[in-house]
Amino acid sequence: MGDKTMTADEAVSALASGMTVGIGGWGSRRKPMALVRAVLRAGIGDLTVVSYGGPDVGMLAAAGRIRKLVAAFTTLDSIPLEPHYRAARERGAFELMEVDEAMFMWGLRAAANRLPFLPVRAGVGSDVMRVNPELRTVDSPYEDGETFVAMPALRLDAALVHVNRADRRGNGIYLGPDPYFDDLFCAAADRAYVSCERIVDTAELTKGADAGPQSLLIKRHTVTGVVEAPNGAHFTSCAPDYGRDEAFQRLYAGAPWPEFANRFLGGDEHAYRSAVRAWQREEERGQGEEGTP
Repeated sequence: MGDKTMTADEAVSALASGMTVGIGGWGSRRKPMALVRAVLRAGIGDLTVVSYGGPDVGMLAAAGRIRKLVAAFTTLDSIPLEPHYRAARERGAFELMEVDEAMFMWGLRAAANRLPFLPVRAGVGSDVMRVNPELRTVDSPYEDGETFVAMPALRLDAALVHVNRADRRGNGIYLGPDPYFDDLFCAAADRAYVSCERIVDTAELTKGADAGPQSLLIKRHTVTGVVEAPNGAHFTSCAPDYGRDEAFQRLYAGAPWPEFANRFLGGDEHAYRSAVRAWQREEERGQGEEGTP
């Protein structure tokens, strides 16, 4: 249980094309975008991506890196349907397994507990069974005899998640209003890589009004590597450290993918941050000129 710190590129170097990769966060909230950008730089593809989807899915889909997506939705929150995901899906770029949100969670929970499936009521009587003909049902062995969806385990080769703070051993804490299911992603994976806004001493993790023991979401025994990535969820939110960068998200959503990728994703993480700052200065100058009488 020693020092597990590494860079984003070092973490991604352990991944390979063809893997099943789970990505934490929810929609356009606390996504491990620094790690996703590292995946894009590494050229890894043919992936099965498991995600409560946001721009992580949109970018990987636009770049042609996804073979199959397992998701309950793919959204930018303030923009209801992720546009780059939609464009890739409309041209049939990848296979899709779309399930109910609770079914998705139960699939992660089954994998975390090393079970082949878990029974769940969600999905019963809905079209989820029609659009996913590989799904099966199971009857209760008890006198109630109820029929459930047998949600298969979403076992992951690797998980990528982002939290507010972590220590060098792999313990991670969230400080925002929602834990999402990042702990299940880590527990469901053979290896898990956690990026964080800041690495702190273990004793510092649960200090402060917003950092009670119940917010110590990620446990070190499920974590393979820790990456310190300030602003590593940008442009998604990472409350309370920062909110979603709505202006930049609108730019991403409205730009042709090659144009966006060439401008912002052509280099390392330092180059990304520099490109974002340059764009922000351009926006500020433009707003200033508009306000000039």
